[in-house]
This record gives sequence, C-alpha cells and structure tokens, in this order.
Amino acid sequence: MKLRRKWRRVRKAPQAPQVTEMDEVPRPDWDSFETIFSNFMENPEEAGFIFSIMIQVDPDSVVLKIANSLGTVHNTDQSREFNVALLTRLLTNQDLGTNWNNLSVSSQSTLKCVLLDRIMLEESKAIITRLCDIVSHLAVSLLPDNNWPELLPFLHKCLTDSTSNSCSRLSAFLLYAQLADKTGETVVGCVKDLHSLFLNTLNNDDTLNDLDVRITATMAVIRFIQCVSSLNEKAQFQDLLPGMMRTLTDALSNNDLEYAAVNVLNLFIELARNEPKFLRRQLVVIVGTMFEIAENKSLEEEIRHLAVEFMLTLVEAKEKVPGMMKKVPLFTNTCFAILLNLTLDIKDEPRFHTAEPIWHSDEPSWHCTEKQHEVSGATKSCSFGLNCLKRLSIALGGKTVTPIAMEQLPSYLVSPEWEKRHAALLAIAQISEGSSKVMIRYLEQFVNMVLHSFHDPHPRVRWAAVHAIHQLLIHFCPHIQAQYHNQILPALAAAMDDCQNPRVQAFAAASVVIFCQFESPETIEPYVDGLLKKLVVLLQNDNQMVHEEALIALGAIADLSKEHFHKYYDFVMPYLKALLVNANDKSDEALGRNALQCISSVGMAVGKEKFRDDIKQVMDLLKLFQESQVKDFDTIPHILVAWMKICKVIGKDLLPYMSIIMPSTVEFSQLEPDKTVPSDELDDSIHKVKLRDEIICIRGEILLWAKSVAVSVLGSFAEMLEEDFYPWISQAASILVPLLKFNIHRETREIACKAMSPLLLSAKLATVKGTAQGGNDYFNQLAGHIILAMGDALSSEPETKVCVTKLQELNRCLVICGQIVNEAQIRSIIDQIKHVIAESSRRKGELSERVKSEDFDAEEAELLRDEREQEVEIFKTIGYLVTILIKTFKAAFLPFLDELSSYIMPMMGKDKTTEERNTCIYVFDHLVGFCGEAALKYFDTYLPFLLNWSNDENPRVRKNALYGLRICAEKGGSIFKPFVGEALSRINVVITHFNAREPENVEAYDNAVSALGKICQFHRANIDSAQIIPTWLNCLPIKDDVYEAKAVLNQLCSMVERSDTELLGPNYLHLPKVISVFAEVLCAGDDVVTEETANRMIHLLRHFKETLPPATFASARALLLPQQEMELESILSPDQKDTNISARAMKLLCCLVTCGNQTLCWSND
Repeated sequence: MKLRRKWRRVRKAPQAPQVTEMDEVPRPDWDSFETIFSNFMENPEEAGFIFSIMIQVDPDSVVLKIANSLGTVHNTDQSREFNVALLTRLLTNQDLGTNWNNLSVSSQSTLKCVLLDRIMLEESKAIITRLCDIVSHLAVSLLPDNNWPELLPFLHKCLTDSTSNSCSRLSAFLLYAQLADKTGETVVGCVKDLHSLFLNTLNNDDTLNDLDVRITATMAVIRFIQCVSSLNEKAQFQDLLPGMMRTLTDALSNNDLEYAAVNVLNLFIELARNEPKFLRRQLVVIVGTMFEIAENKSLEEEIRHLAVEFMLTLVEAKEKVPGMMKKVPLFTNTCFAILLNLTLDIKDEPRFHTAEPIWHSDEPSWHCTEKQHEVSGATKSCSFGLNCLKRLSIALGGKTVTPIAMEQLPSYLVSPEWEKRHAALLAIAQISEGSSKVMIRYLEQFVNMVLHSFHDPHPRVRWAAVHAIHQLLIHFCPHIQAQYHNQILPALAAAMDDCQNPRVQAFAAASVVIFCQFESPETIEPYVDGLLKKLVVLLQNDNQMVHEEALIALGAIADLSKEHFHKYYDFVMPYLKALLVNANDKSDEALGRNALQCISSVGMAVGKEKFRDDIKQVMDLLKLFQESQVKDFDTIPHILVAWMKICKVIGKDLLPYMSIIMPSTVEFSQLEPDKTVPSDELDDSIHKVKLRDEIICIRGEILLWAKSVAVSVLGSFAEMLEEDFYPWISQAASILVPLLKFNIHRETREIACKAMSPLLLSAKLATVKGTAQGGNDYFNQLAGHIILAMGDALSSEPETKVCVTKLQELNRCLVICGQIVNEAQIRSIIDQIKHVIAESSRRKGELSERVKSEDFDAEEAELLRDEREQEVEIFKTIGYLVTILIKTFKAAFLPFLDELSSYIMPMMGKDKTTEERNTCIYVFDHLVGFCGEAALKYFDTYLPFLLNWSNDENPRVRKNALYGLRICAEKGGSIFKPFVGEALSRINVVITHFNAREPENVEAYDNAVSALGKICQFHRANIDSAQIIPTWLNCLPIKDDVYEAKAVLNQLCSMVERSDTELLGPNYLHLPKVISVFAEVLCAGDDVVTEETANRMIHLLRHFKETLPPATFASARALLLPQQEMELESILSPDQKDTNISARAMKLLCCLVTCGNQTLCWSND
C-alpha cells in the first residue's frame, strides 16, 4: 500500500519543460543519481522534477541505472520494490520516452541481460513477480520475431541447472505460465521438454517441501493445457494431475499456507471453466477430493466455498461437457446435500421480526425485489449456498435436481430445528427456476409442502413459506394460478393477519402482486373482496414495509381486475388521494411513490369515464408532488410511470402537462453508468451521476432501472400521443436510437428498440396532418436514420432473443416507411441480414457439436431444443422481413433477393425444422404473388420443393406448399405447364387420404382443393378436364380455410354462370352437387362466402328453378338433406315464412322479399 501511494506521488509530479537545444537546463549529475532517486521518499515533488529532466535528457541511462539498482546490496527490499515498480512503469507506458520501443538497440540488449541476471539471483518473491511481469510484457512483442533468443534457453536452464535455487525455478515456472497465457504459440514447442520437468517438480520428494514452486508449476501446467490446441496435446498432461492434486492437499494440511490453498483452488477453477474435458479421466477422484474439502468444517470458509465453486464451475461448463457431471456417481445427491447444509448458517436477527428494511435506503422497494427480499440474518455461507442451489438447478436441469430435492427436503421440513425447515423452503424457492419444466409434474406436492408451512410455529419458517410461494408463482405462471388459486390466495390472505410479524405480512402482500401477473381477472374476482379488506387493514399499519407492499398489491389487483374494480373505486380512491396529499414529508416519500402507482393503476382499471371526476385533482397532486421531489432520484421514475399510466387513460388530454413531464423524462433517459466498470460488476457498483446541478452516487442496478423506466415512458408517449408527440420526436430519437446498442443493459436496449415504430408512426401522422415542419423531407430523414440504425444494431447484438426483437421491430418500421426506404438503406438491411443468418448458422453448428459429446443426455437435449427454437425464430422473422420488402418493392427487390438466396436455400433441406421450411415457402409465395412475370425465373428452383412438401408429413408444411402451388398455377402461365402432371398427382394424394378432413389436416385439404381449382381454371388444356373438374366439384364445399373457401365458391359461381359444360355435366348430371354445395353454404350460416357470392348463388338457384323443367330441378335437389330442402324452399319461396329456418336463411329470405325478382343484393341489415 505504501508503494502504491508513493507511485501516485511520482505520477502527479509536476511536468518538466520540454528540453530543446535552446534551453539552458543544466545536465543532470548522474553520479548523484542514487541520491536524487532516494529523495523520492522524502521530497517527491523536487525529486520528480529533476527525474523528469533526466528522462528527457537521457532516457536510456535512467532505465539502465534503475535496472542496475535492483541488485544494489545496501538498498532495502522496500526501496527495490519501489524501483522495480517504477521500472515497469517506465518501460510499458507508451507516452514516456523510456518506453521499450524508444530505447536504443544497445540499451535494449543490456536491459535484457540485466533482467535475466536479476531473475537468476533475486530472492524476494515480490520482486521476482514484478520482474517476471516486465519480461513477459516485453516477450509478447519480441519472441514472435525471435528478438530475444536467449529467453527460452534461460528458462530451461533455471529448471535444469543443478545450481539453480528454488527462487529461480519459481521464476521460470511463473514466466512459462505468463508466456503460455500471453503468447502461447511461441512456447508450445517447449511442451515436450517441459513435461518431465513438471512431473519431477510435482512429484519428486526433493521438491515437495517447496510448495511455492509446486504451486507455480501447477499454474504453468494449467496455462499450457489451455494454450495447446489439440486434445492429444492436452492429454500429455494427464499424468500431472495427481501431482497437482497433491499440491492442493499439501497446501491444505499446512495451516500457515492457507493463501497457497486458495491460489491452487483458484487455478483449478480456472481449469474447470476453460478446459473441463481435461478433467474427465480423473473426474471421480478430483470431485471426491473437492467434496472432502467442502465438507471439512475445520477449514476456512473461503477454502470450502472455493471447493464448491470448482464443482459448480464444472456443472456450468455444459456447453463444453454436457451431462459430464451427471455421470459422476452420487454427484448431485452429495452436492445438493452440501449446499443445503450451507443454508443452515443463519441467525435469527431482531430486525427480521420488526421488518426493519434490509435494503439500501436509496433503493425503490417495489423495484429491487432481490434486495428487499434478501434473507435477513443470512451469513455469507448461507447466501453462497442459496445462490449455488439456484446455479445447480439451472445448470443440471429439473430431471436431475427435482428427484434429489423430493428425496432430501421432506426430512428437513419435519425437523424440530427451525433452521432446517427454513432451509428446505428456501431450497424449493431457489430450484424452482431451473427445474420448472420437471417440477411442474410434482407441483401439487411442492405446493402442499409449502402451504403446510404457512402454519409453522416459527415466524422465519412462515416467511420462508411465503417466499417459496412467491417464487413458485413467478416460475409456474400461469399454471399455478389457474390450478391452485383456491389454496394459495386464502393462504396469503391469512398470512396478512400475522400481526406480530410484519415481514410475513408484507411478503404475503408482495406475493399477491406476483399472483396478479396471471392475466385472468375471473380467477381472482371471487377473492377481491376479502383481499381488499385485508389490504386496507395493512394500509393502517405503521410499518413502512407493510404499508408499501399493501399499496402495491392494491394497485396490482386493480390492474388485473380492470372493469371489475369499479365497485371498489369509491372506497379506495379518497384514501389514496389523501396519502398523496400528505406525502410531503421526507419519511412519506416512499408512501407517496406507491400511492401514485396505485392511483394510476386504479385509474387504468376503471377507465376514463369513472376516473373523470378525480382526474383534475390527481393530475394537480401529481404535478405538485413532482415539483416537490424534483431532486429525489428514487421518486422521479415512479412519477414518470404514473404519468405514463394516466396517459393511457386520458390520452391526449395529458398534453398540457408535457412541459412538466418531459424534462425529467429526458434527464433520466440520458443517465449513463461508469463505462470503466466491467459489465458483470455493474449492478453492485456505485456510480456518480449528475441530477439537476448536483452529483449523486447511485448503485448501478438502480441507475439502469431508472434509465429503462424513462426510456419506456418516451416510447409510450410516442405511441399514445401519436402526431401530437411531434414537438419531442427529434429529441426522443436522439436519445433512443443510440440505445439500440446499449449492450450493458438488455432491458433498456429492448425498450428503446420497441420505441422505434411508435416514433416513426408519430412522425408519419404529423407529416400527413401537416404539423411537421419540413413535411415529407422531415419524415424521410428520420425514417432513414432509424432504419439504418436498427439494421446496424443487428450485427452487434449479443443476445439471440433480443436479435429477434430487433428484427420484429425493424419489420414494423419497414411497414410504416413503405416505399420511402431507399436503395442504400435496403443494401444496409440485406448486409445485416446476411450477418445475422451467418451468425445463427454458426451457433447452430455449435449446438450440433454439443449433440456429439459423449456426455450428451436427454436433459441437455431439452436445453438445446430451446436454443434451437430461438435460432428458428430468427430465420422466421427474417422471412417476414423479406416478404415485407417484396410486398413493398416488388420486382425491384429481386436483385437483393438473389443475394439472399444462398442463405435461404439451405433452409429448405429435409433436416430443417417445420418453421424454417415454412418460412422458405412463405417467401416464395410472396415472390410469385407480388412480382408478376419477374418471378417466373424462380419456378425451376422453388417449384420442386413445393411439389415435394405438398405431401410432407407435417400438415402446416403441406398446407403452405399447396397454397404455393395454387399461386403458381394461377400466376405461372406456360412456365407451370411442365409441372401440371406432378401437381395433380400430389394434390390427389392429399384429397383422397382417408384422414384428409381430420382437424389437423383439413386446412391442407382446403388448400389442395383450391390449388386443383386453379389448375382447372388456368391449365384446362393440359388436363383431362372432364374427369378432374367433377372431382374438384365433389370436394366442395371447403370451410376451414376461410380465405380459400371464399375464392373457391367465387370460382364455382363463375363456372356455373357461364354454364361450364364439364362442371354441370351432360344433361345437368352434376347439377345436384352444385345445388347441394350452394344450399349447404347458404343454410349453414358459415362465414365462408362473401355477400356478393351469396347473392350470385341465390340468383343462380332462382334461375334454375325458373328455367329448368320442374322434373329436372326436382331431381337436382335430390342430394339435399331434409333440413336443407326446407331452408332452400324458404329461400326460393319469399312469401312463405318458417320460424325454424336458420339465421342465414332468414337473412336471405328478407333480402329476397326486399329485392323481388331483381338481381339480389344484401340489405343493410
């Protein structure tokens, strides 16, 4: 620490003036260098000034003198450590003249010799570490070009020379480890020579007492394992593992060397994380040793935790070794038991019983649930165990963990020790996320276990039971709400009566909030009266936690109940307004925030009409509250959410208040965390931000939450205010567009993405209305900016799910923009789509490799299925995007489609999923439908696929392929002619199948019939129409695919109207079937016929009745069922009224009465 302080002083020394030939600066007295240098300790500013002059005059001499000073006998270790730290700085800082690259060749050569000599002779381990850091830093650039040929032989000599001491061997192993880590390819060739040295060091009795050397050798081995590429090369190190494990156990057996044990365990964790396969051969022994360490209570807590961390690291390495740990005998049982035991380390703190807040006082309680719901009194060991249970469950999956939990937890739940009952309930909560797919099969048993504990005599156990229900409600929604509401809601209501334990009451209310995420108002409706009565009682409670959670629960019930909440409005609203009026005191801010949330939720539930009488007062109170809390970081986001909800109720009536709302919204949406903080440390780190004119410190998680809230409010205002949001569009876009690449926070990124289409639509509506300055030019510029930014954001998106969201939102934006998207923007989009498909293909390749692993199992297959579905969703969404561009630009888009064909065609293979093949069909169908003759050149490529897929096993693929055949038959002209024969054959297979009209197949059947009709219509010359047209007629009517049904009936009417002889047959042979189809459609009341076509049918029926001989018409009606006969008679006899005829028949009858014998048209009724 002292050295660090001194170094900061050197760094802050005043800058000396630059020395030039004209400056009369006296040359430094090099003979007194050591005196000057020693003055750094006493007078750093003066010494620093002189030293900086020396660096400018002769940097080479400065570096060499400092290097040589490391071996000066009379220097203390402290001063030498300072010197080597300074030397590191001088050689590695690119801005200093002493940087290695700025030194002369002669000085570089001398310095290399000095460094190696010093390493050979140095005995201080701290200085050795510093020297090795310098050497490895320089070697990164020197070794690849063989500019330090002496280095590797020197290291080998340190390990083999009989005169070498332990420090030089330690230095050599340390340098090998660093070089393998930084520039592995330059030292890989040393592996064969080093193997025997490693083996001897780790196992030779002469070196067993030198633990530091063995630990450093272990580090070097682990780094070498990671830097060699092939499995065979890695296998060379297998025989070193026993010696490495012996190093660990020796370190553990020496109470004075705990630091060494920690170092070795961290090295093994590194190996487990990066090279888990290497451990497979000796896994049982290694895991057994780690279990012994984890269970040895005589060891330090940190060491035991590191042993557990090693095992969890291996479990989480499932992408590299899927299922490997499941094959270790009793691994899951033992690991689960160890973790469960860790959670017993808990203290019954008094603050639990008083519900004293346990989260940071600056955090909004309703947001930071993980902090608010921490286990009060949990030690570091308990918290670690709980976290590991969650990790174990997620990594191994429910099939592995759930049976173990079912086996071990019941004994804990009936234990006389409250700590065990408490631990069992927390374990259920922790494993529920990762094990949900399997736990759901045993959900009734888990729910009963937990609800039984609601009556436990110990309040901490009752709290743990409520906590467990809370987690089950999250991870099993909506199933648990639908199936067990009659048990869970009464239990939570009863828990609210636990007056002696406000924390239990508060958490019961919080769990009601989670229950209300199940969007089924009828489920909670029977319990609303009872819950509200309980919550109103809790609102009288003086405990802040209870009061706040009750308010939030009240708002959640209102959100879910919607119009059912009307009858409670007059009861709760006056109380909520009173809370807001009185929320001026600092201690009441939290209550005011939650009252705001509740009021806005109640307003949304009951709607504008019911809320009308209170809107003005609420808005004014909200305005006053915001003005009073303008500098309160916690409160402003809550106020913004309230404004947003109220806007959803009152819409554009919010506009007069926008001048008050927008400044805070903009300010919070522009909050930025410290970019130097690693992303995995962001949530718990403290960040300085400027709020108004003050600098405040805020935790990263809260900062990002507040930012995401403000971003969401901007998007919502754009959506709800539409063209009236125009004054703020440019400002909002300048904030939101850069956030498309806000990769440190997924939620903010997604919200910003979803705001793009509302922004564009708002701008478009303002342009159409004429309120946008610049008119179309303004909209075109904004649209181009957003489209390019969204396309660009695709390539940098790290998460597959968010990539899907970005593609979906880009689709919406393209629909809004229409043809104003220019060629350059389309080019950018296509390039990004190529990148996305390529990355998706790469990830799918990695998934396929995981399947080949020897450890692959059914549970891993389940995990891979989820990941594959995400990749399929990407391709599906890209397909929609391409069809949007085809619809918009038609044939002009085809050059771009040609570029994409090499990416799309592979998705048409037999090994591809249903969605991938359907997407290809979808694209081709749009291509044919919208691009006219320009699409004909693609028929030879795509039609064979359509023909093949029209008989696919999957009914959805069949349906879409047959729809494609229908379009090709209609649009393909002579190009389709060579395919007519096979198309008929494929269609015949579908329509004659004995299960053709089963529910899962009927839409494919309908499309087959429609396709057959189009072949009859457009390719009659190429078919045996006398046979095929009656076959088509006999398939009618079709009803399930309404779009195709309407088209087919329209075609049928046209053929009948022109007296198509092959349809009607000789002597009206097929007329009975035609009349039967008409009657079935008209009488059944189905929505499969347009009004125009229905009129045509009735007119044709009347025409037949009037023109055909009575005997012919009577025989034509022979196929009708008695009910159809009656209804048809009613239709054709307007004067007769029958109260039993169908609704459609009655409607048609009214039309006939109205229209008489004229051409029929539908009445306005």
